[in-house]
Amino acid sequence: MAALRALRPFVHRDFRVLISALSISIFGSGMWAVAMVYEVIHLGGGPLELSLVATAASIGLVGFVLAGGIAADRLPQRLLIIAVEGANLAVIATVTALAMFNVLQLWHLAIGAFVLGVGQAFFFPAYSAILPRILPADDLLAANGLEGTVRPVLQQAAGPALAGILVAALSPAHAVAGVAVCHLLAFGIVNFLGRRTLRADAVGAGETTGARGDSSLFKDLAEGFSYTIRTPWLLWTLVWACLSVLFLIGPIEVLLPFVVQNQLGGDSRMFGFLLAIMGVGSAIAALATASLRLPRRYLTVMVLTWGLGSLPVAAIGFMDSFWMLGAAMLIFGVTEGVGTVIWGTLLQRRVPRHLLGRISSLDFFVSLALMPVSMALAGPIAEVVPLWLIFFVGGLVCPIMAFVALFFARMMTDEIQNPLAPDASDPEIADTQPDAV
Repeated sequence: MAALRALRPFVHRDFRVLISALSISIFGSGMWAVAMVYEVIHLGGGPLELSLVATAASIGLVGFVLAGGIAADRLPQRLLIIAVEGANLAVIATVTALAMFNVLQLWHLAIGAFVLGVGQAFFFPAYSAILPRILPADDLLAANGLEGTVRPVLQQAAGPALAGILVAALSPAHAVAGVAVCHLLAFGIVNFLGRRTLRADAVGAGETTGARGDSSLFKDLAEGFSYTIRTPWLLWTLVWACLSVLFLIGPIEVLLPFVVQNQLGGDSRMFGFLLAIMGVGSAIAALATASLRLPRRYLTVMVLTWGLGSLPVAAIGFMDSFWMLGAAMLIFGVTEGVGTVIWGTLLQRRVPRHLLGRISSLDFFVSLALMPVSMALAGPIAEVVPLWLIFFVGGLVCPIMAFVALFFARMMTDEIQNPLAPDASDPEIADTQPDAV
């Protein structure tokens, strides 16, 4: 029965279309991560040039993600998703053609990466906002679990692996061509989203933006911030997320390779395998969560799973065994997967639909904004502070903050007052519930 619950969203045609297009698109994104690197190298670039292209993508994503949330609340999400995939296809096809004719230059890649980053900024708020329109509330947990399963498998493993094979066997240009094929397929598939969804979007836009036709983009953004500030469970979860990104991402991405080298005598292959363990753990946990019902104590389970899952990170600086380090990364990945699936479902079920795009983009922005800060600080801090102390502090701050968030947001009371049973109220009327007042 649990396995059937995980597959229940596939009963709905629009979800089958959407998840198929998303899977192919993120597979292409995984290929692009490798193809772009070796295309830069092929053009004679080094770390500086690679950083330039990667930064262009980050600027496009971070700079436009809040605008993407506003667009998802104002415009038909179906058309936004189609437009993004069309833009992705146009960009990658152009880069492919330039590469095949040996006229590609570094600035072409930078512009292409920037446009792809902007596309991500508009795609994911629209994707989050459209799911409650095409699925019943009780299937949202399974849908988020499926997305949390395919993303690490396709984007972090299968996509990069295929791109690496194409680069080694043929050329970076052929790997980029493979990315173009992925976006061509995704663009073709997403056009099959039902017109009924488009009409629902149009009605939703009329009910919200029509009622406040003179509303500016700034007012729309302020409305999203206002809702976040006066919704304790949402505000404190984002506060916790900010601190976890700041204290954990930099050490894991920047300093863990040195732990592998200095404490285990390993190399890049061992580091890559540890990241793979974390990704596989996250994927398996997401699928398992999708197979179950949303916990009655959903806020408590989410926050404590995230918080306690960070505890093994505190011991990384003391570990001298690959298996111990692998177990720590597995636990971290599993708990991250469980919490993320529940979090995505809560946004879709408790946030009013006319605000969902903005709140989703704000969540995305919070995570993205502090990620480069954490990475930038990790190296300099490691010059004056021992590695073990950095991991120890990071691994302890997050569990402590989880309990702080649980207490100050009164989450244990909130989740009882706002049950999310299969017959829970539609998010559209959440304005009448206590957390939306």
